[in-house]
Amino acid sequence: MTGIEYTSVHTLRGPLMVLNRLSGVGWDEFARIRTVDGGRRHGLVLEVDRDLAVVEVLEGTSGMTTRGTGVEFTGEPLHIPVGTGWLGRVCNGRGEPVDGGPPVLGTARAPVSGHPLNPTHREPPAEPVTTGVSVIDGLTTLVRGQKLPVFSVPGLPHLELATQIAAQSSVGGEPFSVVFAGMGLTRADAALVRDTLEERSAAGELVLLLNTADDPVLERIITPRVALTVAEHLAFTGGRHVLVVLTDMTSYAEALREVSAAREEIPARRGYPGYLYSDLASLYERCGRIRGVPGSVTIVPVLTMPTGDLTHPVPDLTGYITEGQIVLSEQVHATGTYPPVDPLSSLSRLMRHGAGPGRTRVDHLDVAAQLLAALARARQVRELADLVGAGTLSRTDRIYLDLEQAFHTDLVAQRRDEVRKIDETLDRAWRVLMRLPARELTMLPADLVAAHGGPS
Repeated sequence: MTGIEYTSVHTLRGPLMVLNRLSGVGWDEFARIRTVDGGRRHGLVLEVDRDLAVVEVLEGTSGMTTRGTGVEFTGEPLHIPVGTGWLGRVCNGRGEPVDGGPPVLGTARAPVSGHPLNPTHREPPAEPVTTGVSVIDGLTTLVRGQKLPVFSVPGLPHLELATQIAAQSSVGGEPFSVVFAGMGLTRADAALVRDTLEERSAAGELVLLLNTADDPVLERIITPRVALTVAEHLAFTGGRHVLVVLTDMTSYAEALREVSAAREEIPARRGYPGYLYSDLASLYERCGRIRGVPGSVTIVPVLTMPTGDLTHPVPDLTGYITEGQIVLSEQVHATGTYPPVDPLSSLSRLMRHGAGPGRTRVDHLDVAAQLLAALARARQVRELADLVGAGTLSRTDRIYLDLEQAFHTDLVAQRRDEVRKIDETLDRAWRVLMRLPARELTMLPADLVAAHGGPS
């Protein structure tokens, strides 16, 4: 910390403050701001040009004046304490406790800006993270070190699914923690998250960061970085497997757009800044495994697509960076099924590294492949029936339609507090598949079919 307080505030505009007559101030430097009434705010240096600096005020500049405002620069980017002291705590988006406890202390400090993992030091993702949600564990298995987003639209229960994943996930007895970061949540949603995750928090397995809709919008830009900084230390220093759930990344991107507009930057697609891709990548690429180091960081970002548009910049760019997606469907939701996952639009590109012999169960990959093939055939049959009428369908076609219904009622449908082990999930999948005649089970070995009650 420099110990010098500057009072040369030149301009206040939106969330930005411009100072002049400065020296020795650097980009991304953290600042402590004293308002004229003695209040305290915080800021980050966005730009430096000779003796001018543009400071982003995290709490906004409302109520501030150019006269009487003092700014002290710390000489370093924003740092937070890291360590196991975060476990069991509930904090706001900047990491300040809101649970009535003392400030979070740690054995070390780390910059929230962080760094993507060095590709040459990466270990390929492997071994599953079991979520206890059948449609995810069975068909889009989450792998340690993977980044697997949830794509949704407003009005679907994506927040409920995110909290269920955070509450139920495990890695089979190894040290495991969850970091949950909520951005732009309503007060009701924040209360839902706290209630759902209370048990995991009380067990000392959860870090909860909540940025609500009435909190400073710029805090949303900090929130995922604080979450990942905490997770990295727990994983790569503490040897834990850490699941980071980030919701809603669309709110995060909108905060970026607001700051970009305040800086009068030239907008790109739909008003988002041109660096949106690199900014998202700087977050997502902080997950993974490091060769020779125990622990892993796995990310499940949740994002809402306005009007369900997959070409919207946020889901579109996210898809280029991540390794698959879990897509929630309005059509499935309309049937009353929870979670309303569309299995044919969902994909885990790393599933083969986390499922199968020695990881989940020997029949897992074959069952998933056969089930997806059957669902694809059922969709074709349903579209054909819509065109030419159900009366033209063959007996086998009708069996596929029955299988699709059984898939949603017997495998997908699940209570919001129900934890299913992988054996139960796969046994349910077998019961769905056994509705098909043996000649249709072309992707399953005959001995497995016979072992599960089918004709040999």
